[in-house]
Parts: sequence; C-alpha cells; structure tokens
Amino acid sequence: MNATPQVLAVLDGLLAAAAPGERGALWRLAEEGRELDANIVHLPPDAGVGEHQEDVLDVLLVVLAGGGSLRTGRDTLDLAPTTVTWLPRTSRRALEAGPDGLTYLTVHRRRPGLTIKPAVRTPAYEGGEAPCMLDLVCPDCGRLSADRAPKFCSACGEPFPER
Repeated sequence: MNATPQVLAVLDGLLAAAAPGERGALWRLAEEGRELDANIVHLPPDAGVGEHQEDVLDVLLVVLAGGGSLRTGRDTLDLAPTTVTWLPRTSRRALEAGPDGLTYLTVHRRRPGLTIKPAVRTPAYEGGEAPCMLDLVCPDCGRLSADRAPKFCSACGEPFPER
C-alpha cells in the first residue's frame, strides 16, 4: 500500500466538467488499500434518489454545489452548498435535487465483504459435497466473484492471484 498523501481530484474542474443533465458518480475513491469509500454524485435539476435505508454504514454527506432536500422518516432537511449531514446507519432517507441540481460528496468506511458460511447439513442431505469456490473469493475484500475465471474483483478492483 502506498501511504503517501496525494491529490485525488480538484473539485472546481470536476464540477465544471459535469454536464448539467448528467446523473451519477462524477468521481470515486478507488485507491488500493483504502479503508474508506467516497463518491461525488451529481443529480440534475428535480431528480432524486428514492427512499432507502443503509443498515450497515453511517454516511457523511457534504453538499458541494446546487441544493435540494433530504427527506427523513420525520423531517425534510434543506441541503445547500457547504451543508454537512450525518446519515446514521438504519436511518431512512430520500434525496431530491432542487432547480439547480445537487452535487454532493459521500464518505463512509468500506463495506464489509460478503463471507462464505459453511453449509448446514442435516442427516437427510443426499447431495454430496459442494464445489470449492475459494478461488473465486477476492483475497482483499472477501466478495465472491460471479466470473468463473476472475482477473480483477468487480467490487474492489483488486487483482486475483494467478492460477
């Protein structure tokens, strides 16, 4: 892992390069060995992110440009540039961009990887041994690849060991 600090993005240029109607991630933290995930997301005017709940991670949301609102189970919070909002895990939320769109940064710790649990066998089980899939588990994040011969993890981007 490279432990040297580095500039990853310059926000002025990144925000200026975004097309007004563009929707989605403008930038993602993708450095090897990181313990954080971060995204810069742009919603065009009057677009939204439907109500959802994050059960595992707290998320910090920082508004960079535009404005809008954050609906919670109880309130509607105004979002404007420089607003910093904490979205605690298990909280329900929905985002709506205002007439100027909404561009925001989210930061949270990396998602825990999926784990493979041993199968629970009952005496009536007659199916034989399950195939070993350990070579399909990412050694970095622990997620199972859907690819039968993965070169890189689709979740974290780390290379799989040579076979």
